[in-house]
Amino acid sequence: MWRDLLLSFSTPVSGGGHRWVVWSRKTPAELSFASVFSGRQSRKSTSRTEKTMADGEEYRNPTEVQMSQLVLPCHTNQRGELSVGQLLKWIDTTACLSAERHAGCPCVTASMDDIYFEHTIRVGQVVNIKAKVNRAFNTSMEVGIQVASEDTCSEKQWNVCKALATFVAHRELSKVKLKQISPRTEEEKTEHSVAAERRRMRLVYADTIKDLLANCAMQYDLESRDCSHVVPAEKTRVESVELVLPPHANHQGNTFGGQIMAWMENVATIAASRLCRAHPTLKAIEMFHFRGPSQVGDRLVLKAIVNNAFKHSMEVGVCVEAYRQEAEAHRRHINSAFMTFVVLDPNDQPQMLPWIRPQPGDGERRYREASARRKIRLDRKYIVSCKQEEMPLSVPWDPSNQVYLSYNNISSLKMLAAKDNWALSSEINQVGLYTLEDDKYLSFHMEMLVNVDAAHAFLLLSDLRRRPEWDKHYRNVELVQQVDEDDAIYHVISPILGTDPKPQDFVILASRRKPCDHGDPYVIALRSVTLPTHPETPEYRRGETLCSGFCVWREGDQMTKDFPFRCPCRIQPTLQTTPYLQAA
Repeated sequence: MWRDLLLSFSTPVSGGGHRWVVWSRKTPAELSFASVFSGRQSRKSTSRTEKTMADGEEYRNPTEVQMSQLVLPCHTNQRGELSVGQLLKWIDTTACLSAERHAGCPCVTASMDDIYFEHTIRVGQVVNIKAKVNRAFNTSMEVGIQVASEDTCSEKQWNVCKALATFVAHRELSKVKLKQISPRTEEEKTEHSVAAERRRMRLVYADTIKDLLANCAMQYDLESRDCSHVVPAEKTRVESVELVLPPHANHQGNTFGGQIMAWMENVATIAASRLCRAHPTLKAIEMFHFRGPSQVGDRLVLKAIVNNAFKHSMEVGVCVEAYRQEAEAHRRHINSAFMTFVVLDPNDQPQMLPWIRPQPGDGERRYREASARRKIRLDRKYIVSCKQEEMPLSVPWDPSNQVYLSYNNISSLKMLAAKDNWALSSEINQVGLYTLEDDKYLSFHMEMLVNVDAAHAFLLLSDLRRRPEWDKHYRNVELVQQVDEDDAIYHVISPILGTDPKPQDFVILASRRKPCDHGDPYVIALRSVTLPTHPETPEYRRGETLCSGFCVWREGDQMTKDFPFRCPCRIQPTLQTTPYLQAA
């Protein structure tokens, strides 16, 4: 199918800025280098009446649960701030109520994703917690939680943290197959779409740590440290036993996940205090993963130790085991987590910490793993947590951030696809061109129906080495690195276009995903990365793409008059680019 396409590239200009170049070419609609395929839903502006109920009331997600709590002295720590353990209890309770509202039966906490605490909450302030189910899979569901604090006297509000929890529905000791979520608003569509990628990242998290540790050398960070103050790791070890009583359990007799997390935060704080001899502040928590339940009458053994101390932060590892009788030889592993603490001075600035000396054997292993997790945590916070406009067009690539770059690559495309304010610019022979203009970005999107099976289109479009066969904007493609089954890095060379004296080259990360559930698209996402092995050269002008790719939706057995064959697929090209990016 040949159509006039508007092709767009973001190209570097002198002074560190970028200019937007647009031209028209006659080329197959599915072949544009600068194409990104977005979601299947219509790109016409969503009517606001869709976000209101039939009776005129404002739309509210049926799974949404809100909780407001006044922080009293009994909820605070020695600094007069809300205890993170108490906050985790409230978060878990609110999320569980949301999950049970969707499932219609009891639910248990399976995991809690990483949490970064942006602000502390003081006595007298109000904590507002909102939770809703983002997406339901087969027997598990992702619940999104937002926490904010409020000063009722000044009416000021602060964002405290965001959390993502996974819950599993149980009825009579068996798992329950969940009904699917039907997102309505742009926010709900975005969270629903990206939830599948987050679930994938959770499943590969353990392998990510193992792969990184395989290439991680034992290093002692002595730079900028007072080596006269060394604390043996064994001096920070803490062990505590808790008896699970009825107030600690839910209506099924299982210990509340939030209660276990609160006990874990308590022993971790004690371990951190033994290193710094001060009152530490919890800044981040690595993923909680519950490996099994505990019931009323169980004894929970909680162990904590400082794994590693960096310049201004320390990692504390916590492990929870359960047993029923004192004579019981085998203890059940319930949970493990890693918490990051800092020590703040009177101006709320982090203080320098003493160096920790790991014990031989397991202590050195924990020390190395803590260094690896810190590197991953910093990469993840930079890549996943920061706003899209704060990221450079080309992100550095290395093995420690590959999982999160892939996640960001896919999720950026899905979030762009989920926006509901695309404007239809033109439509010819059932091929629609849509545009979306934000403060710094201009995006193009095309929508068409083609007579190709979605799986076949996915295989063709995901292998960039075959692109020159049918796309004249790809002169040569070299596979630089096959990262894994779903991710690869390519070096792409395009021909000379217009009056430009040099051809462009691109270093592209291509990430592909098959549908997670029925109704999901096949996704191929492209973005620029930087590699030391492929620097800029005088021979080419280095081009960059911020967000591009393809989403291919299977149309099933739908019949159309233009395509009288079975199993067509809907392909929708979209491009995000920078009309002009002011140099910092």
